[in-house]
Amino acid sequence: MLGRMKPYDERLTVPRSWWLMAAGGVALLGVSLLPLGTAALIAGLVVGVAGAGVALSSYGAARIRVVAGALVAGDARIPLSALGEARALDADEARAWRTHRADARAHMLLRAYIPTAVRVEVTDPADPTPYLYLSTRRPERLAAALSARPDAV
Repeated sequence: MLGRMKPYDERLTVPRSWWLMAAGGVALLGVSLLPLGTAALIAGLVVGVAGAGVALSSYGAARIRVVAGALVAGDARIPLSALGEARALDADEARAWRTHRADARAHMLLRAYIPTAVRVEVTDPADPTPYLYLSTRRPERLAAALSARPDAV
């Protein structure tokens, strides 16, 4: 059926390589605790696995959603009526907007391991935020979801 888009939902999970590095770090922790005995080794491994799991899961738990007339990006919830043009950024443009072209007043949901992003203008005159910078693995889909909203319903 044309004209009806599914709501957008993306979780900004950390890459698998980060989990492998965390496993390597926990293994090094285990080796360093080995001289202290089996109990210290097991306790260190349990604490290391739990700590790494919580840290990586919480950092990768950031979500971007377009639902119920709002954009939810991390902890921010912005009504779609307060947003202007959404522009998909390729890796080079995204790098420029998160470095030398960045505005300190912008709201950035930035994940360095995701090279692409969407830049969304904020049109609400009461909001000093000039734009939102949202790291996303699917910038075209997010920009389309933001552009296909029914503002006057």
